[in-house]
Amino acid sequence: MEILTSWREEKRSAYLYAIMADHENNILHKKLFIDLKQAAEKQAHTWEEKLRANNIAIPSYKPDMRARFIAYLVTIFGVENLHTILSAMKIRGMSIFNRYHNEHKHTSINASSNLRAAVFGINDGLISNMSLILGIAGASSNQHFIILAGVAGLLAGACSMGAGEYISVRSQREVFEYQIAIEKQELEEYPEEEMEELSLIYQARGIPLEQANQLANIMISNPDTGLDTLAREELGLNPNELVSPIGAMVSSFISFSVGAAIPLLPFLFSNSSWNLAVCIGVTALTLFLIGNILSLFTNRNPIVSGLRMLVVGAIAGGLTYLIGGILGVSMI
Repeated sequence: MEILTSWREEKRSAYLYAIMADHENNILHKKLFIDLKQAAEKQAHTWEEKLRANNIAIPSYKPDMRARFIAYLVTIFGVENLHTILSAMKIRGMSIFNRYHNEHKHTSINASSNLRAAVFGINDGLISNMSLILGIAGASSNQHFIILAGVAGLLAGACSMGAGEYISVRSQREVFEYQIAIEKQELEEYPEEEMEELSLIYQARGIPLEQANQLANIMISNPDTGLDTLAREELGLNPNELVSPIGAMVSSFISFSVGAAIPLLPFLFSNSSWNLAVCIGVTALTLFLIGNILSLFTNRNPIVSGLRMLVVGAIAGGLTYLIGGILGVSMI
């Protein structure tokens, strides 16, 4: 069945390349994806020949749910913003985006990184508040105590996450702004030396001396372009895409709050003895779904990823419930 799996992977790649080409505005990138689609179809044909040689029936290809979901994301966010997820799906050609994103992974934002950060934020809020609620439930069945602890855990955790993210991003941004200001001053005072440094960087990447000098001269001749290029090449920064500390703070606060609210909801809407069971069930389902979403970034089996997340949550919740029960008994 290894042959059949390889055939499916090539057919899936061809399917995604077609979607990527249809939604790519860059002409060179579009041509690359079309060529890669044809190459994937050719590889699939090779596997088909091997399937026939082994007397294995060739099924009709239908994209699985993950491939269709990623294709849908491509139509919304574009290929560049999803290059991390596509790379995990063994989609080739993503190196055209890797250099840019590797240089700016601390300063630029894209759809896939935002999605991943949001998922982790929700997961943090979910597990921490679930553990807190179960710990209180283990010590006392009083739902007023549980609600009070849950709301306090949500607010404290969200504020802590938001404040921490703000301080971290603000400090990082100040460092980057300082570095860019120094680069600007150096470019104004001795542009020839900066041009020489830029040429050396290009030469280190394999560009011939004469071409490197010409390219560096073109970049430095315009002050704005020169500063932008030096910031990218020497510092690995994009002056136009420094992350907003307020935006990062709000995003962290909201994602943590959403996750922390999930185990708390059953207690807010009713005063039933089933609330704890409902809380555990809803939390378990959410953890499983989070594991499924994270599998997009790892190309792992979504069921396995979901179960792994479920086990982690069960261990955390079980321990806090047990500790809460012990403390509750000892204080009576």
